[in-house]
Amino acid sequence: MRKLVFFIFFLTLTTAMIAQTRNLSFYQNKARENSPLINKSNNNNKIVQLDLRQVNSILKKPTINLEAGILFAPIISHDNNTNSFRWVSETASDYVGYDQAYSDGGQYQGFISLKQGILNGSRYKDYENMAEISKRINENDIILNEHEINQLVSHQYILCLKAKKQMEISKQLKADMESQLITMQKLVEKAIYRQTDLMLLQIELQNYQLMFSTYQSEYQNNISDLNLLCGIDDRADFELAETNFHIKPDTLGESFFLGSFNLDSLGINSNQVIFEQRYKPRLDLFATAGMNSVYLPYLRRFGFSTGLTFKWNIFDGHQKRFEREKTTIKLQTLNFEKQNFMIKHKVNKNKYLGNIASIEQRINITDKQLEDYENLLQVYSMEISQAQISVMDLKNLFKDIAFKKQENLDLRMQEQALINLYNYWNF
Repeated sequence: MRKLVFFIFFLTLTTAMIAQTRNLSFYQNKARENSPLINKSNNNNKIVQLDLRQVNSILKKPTINLEAGILFAPIISHDNNTNSFRWVSETASDYVGYDQAYSDGGQYQGFISLKQGILNGSRYKDYENMAEISKRINENDIILNEHEINQLVSHQYILCLKAKKQMEISKQLKADMESQLITMQKLVEKAIYRQTDLMLLQIELQNYQLMFSTYQSEYQNNISDLNLLCGIDDRADFELAETNFHIKPDTLGESFFLGSFNLDSLGINSNQVIFEQRYKPRLDLFATAGMNSVYLPYLRRFGFSTGLTFKWNIFDGHQKRFEREKTTIKLQTLNFEKQNFMIKHKVNKNKYLGNIASIEQRINITDKQLEDYENLLQVYSMEISQAQISVMDLKNLFKDIAFKKQENLDLRMQEQALINLYNYWNF
């Protein structure tokens, strides 16, 4: 029984420890899930399918309407030297009212009408092709939005890691200074160093404590910005997992960025095809059934009618030509933007690669300098115990080490940020 309790306790503790760690993938997944742009593109795809179904219904299914109307045109008859009010003119010849040729005394209609387009298969294929292009554009937008989200989240994650490492550096410097203070306290008691020397190191220790608090606040602010970017609303305690970005191999084939230009080009041409549908001949079948009579309605006036209507736009002031010219200009603009983007794409990739190579050299130099500083600190620790150096020398050494560690950290974080940007463009 005790073993079972211990196992459950160990499993719960392990699960809690795992839950306290969050990595970059966690934040990227949350940002994609909560992205309004991705949600909009997904919903746009649903709307595209509904639009296509709607067009299919319009082109391939009949339109059925129930229509009814009653028109009264009463008159005042003066026939036979009398003045009489009549709802129906019938055979009146001398009267005040609408001409019988206009109303026949009244109209009574009540029928069902049906209209069905014929030979609309090619029209539907055009809309189907446009829907497919719209779907591909939305899917490409989702891919690009996800890629941009990953880059933005990664950049903010780097800022969080930087603040975290700054906290660690200041914490380590604080611990080293506390160790030196213990040694200095003993030397002051033995009258080897003065009390003012001890006070000087105590003030320096307070500076490192203040530095730690500053970086701690910066870390919390960066975490809040990261949560805001990812749509996360919680205040759970957790540990950020380390991550290390590497340069991705150069993309083979066409970039996804260029793919969006090609899809936009297809979309422009598709809109032109849809516009030109109005210039195709249109043939519709119509039919009506019901009552359609004048004078007073009679049941024997029920009947039906059917026929065909044909429509073909012959001339509308060269609207087709104007629209084609506008489409040509849109394609030229899109191609110009594509060529301009290709230049920026290449320049950015080369720039980031050059910056990464330069920073790597500087990181190697600062790594070597930090090794030398650590060795020098050990020597200073031995010499201060023997009162061979001044407290100011030790204080200045700590400042130099703090500065060099900060410089080294800045370079490493800059390298990670540049790799992140290069991978963004190398897509």
